[in-house]
Amino acid sequence: MNGTLYIVAAPSGAGKSSIVNAVLKRIPDVALSISYTSRAPRPGERHAQHYHFISKDAFEAMIADGQFFEYALVHGDYKGTARNSVLPQLEKGLDVLLEIDWQGARQVRQQIPEAKSLFILPPSTQALETRMRHRGQDTEAVIAQRLAAAREEMSHVGEFDYVVVNENFDQAVQEVTSIFSAQRLQYPRQAERHKALIEQLLSE
Repeated sequence: MNGTLYIVAAPSGAGKSSIVNAVLKRIPDVALSISYTSRAPRPGERHAQHYHFISKDAFEAMIADGQFFEYALVHGDYKGTARNSVLPQLEKGLDVLLEIDWQGARQVRQQIPEAKSLFILPPSTQALETRMRHRGQDTEAVIAQRLAAAREEMSHVGEFDYVVVNENFDQAVQEVTSIFSAQRLQYPRQAERHKALIEQLLSE
């Protein structure tokens, strides 16, 4: 049985990456899909760990070659998910976690309707702005642009299966972890995992 694809989206500053990293430490057999981007790395970001950083020309060559599962032009730079980052792992039975925006999520759902999608919300607009400022990386103009983009992103929350509000970090991590646990406890997954047990119990 193929694994489950989990789509996680959130506005910038909502704490998505921190939650995802914490969830990955708690749950076994989950592969994180590393996106490609044509933008330059930000301070502290590493190639093949946070993103695959490639040139715009290289990105467009991959687009022309049909290598992307989904992609979009974000703030003047490309960002996307290569097919070989997702499909082979699903076919091995691994669950795959994909961090993308609402546009990418919409593209993925069209191709894999059974994917499960999760949106992470901040507890307030003020909290979102505070988190952006604490990064210390952006100018006032960039922060204003990101807040406007965040409002646009959050307007699509109704397209997602699950919603988690990141007011208390530990609680948010637990809620996301519970989504994974519930999916894995559904009958088709359990029937395959415990096939011998079920057959034995029913034959007695």
